[in-house]
Amino acid sequence: MDMRFLMKQAQQMQTKMQEAQKTLRAEGTAGGAMVKVTLNGSKELMAISVAKEAMDPEDPSMLEDLIMAAFKDAGAKADEGMAKVTGSLGGGLNIPGMGF
Repeated sequence: MDMRFLMKQAQQMQTKMQEAQKTLRAEGTAGGAMVKVTLNGSKELMAISVAKEAMDPEDPSMLEDLIMAAFKDAGAKADEGMAKVTGSLGGGLNIPGMGF
């Protein structure tokens, strides 16, 4: 097998993975979608939305819990999305230890 070819393929896969991390969007919700969190493929916070109904000045911990739950939901969805991208990038390669 040609090492230069493998290195070129690996570099292309890395570039595609980085692009996917930037462009992927995963939205998580909590409290019947009163709180929405959007993350990218690197799990960086891209957006957050909180409905007025979720803001109770008497119970700020409820809003904190909703934000945490929405963030966890978005994180799980980001992981799923990146797993799909990773699986499609390795298509056909059989590199031991790489899970492709």
